[in-house]
Amino acid sequence: MQFARTLPKELVHRAAIAEVFLTDAERLSEDETLLAAQLPRLHPFYDDVLGPRTHHDPLLLLEACRQGIYVVAHRHLDVPLGHRFLLRTVEFEVPDPAALVPGDSPTEAVIGVRVEHRIRSRSGVTGLRLRFTVAIGTRQALLARIEYSWMPAQDWTRLRAGQRDALGLSEPPVALPGPRVDPALVGRRNQANVVVSAPYTSQEGVTTARLVAETSHPTLYDHWVDHVPGMVELEAFRQLALTAAVAAGTVRTPTALPVGLSVRFRRFAEMDLPLECRAAPVLPGADIECTLHQPGALVAEARVRLAERTAAGLTGVLAGRGAAR
Repeated sequence: MQFARTLPKELVHRAAIAEVFLTDAERLSEDETLLAAQLPRLHPFYDDVLGPRTHHDPLLLLEACRQGIYVVAHRHLDVPLGHRFLLRTVEFEVPDPAALVPGDSPTEAVIGVRVEHRIRSRSGVTGLRLRFTVAIGTRQALLARIEYSWMPAQDWTRLRAGQRDALGLSEPPVALPGPRVDPALVGRRNQANVVVSAPYTSQEGVTTARLVAETSHPTLYDHWVDHVPGMVELEAFRQLALTAAVAAGTVRTPTALPVGLSVRFRRFAEMDLPLECRAAPVLPGADIECTLHQPGALVAEARVRLAERTAAGLTGVLAGRGAAR
């Protein structure tokens, strides 16, 4: 595996070369692929953290895996580059938090990918469920699973036009503006990296905030899409879970890391409809249950597990709870 140059940006559906983390890909068998990734030493989004940067953000490693879904589809299944892709489910867990500690040189990761399931239609394979094992040195840093599908661009255009017309939405979509919470409350320094409004908690303990989409964000909206990207939804779940956990006293600071996450995407998140993110009452030692809603519909649902950053490493990791094993 080589780490000298990145893969072509169009292969991993990125517009900016700086946002390409994969450097190599090798097909080992019909169902197995090996990927190489070099993680940035200081990324303006993933490394924007209030306090010492003691660990790589697991969502950075997940993004490297997400880029891998396109490599497998385009290079190994000959899916045309013009096809459009849709995330269905995303899961990950961190089996060895010490693997996330950065060193003095850029972190190089090797990612094993296995096809677990092929989604088929009359036209052939139209989606996959992939399992990822991310190794940094001899340690397992992340175990993940992503299920996704694809379709020709013309089918996507018809699908989205019909969906938006049924909702009474115009073309092109324009993201709803809205104030965002103080970045310190979600463990960030930069206001631009905040994706939720100020949360409020009901008497029943449900924490609610609005997802605020900023389509000029250079990482979260690396290129234009006609809906809220799945990785933005994941970040909204993370930020809401952090505020809810701090308010409930289950973590002390909003710099805790997500060490386990499971998300199912139910429908497109329309950026020009209000998107309400809710966290169920937080219980000590339990995953935080979150949902995302737009008027009349459940958009996505998630479970988030957090671990506190300390001088000794990450604490509060619930071993064996992840679905990605």
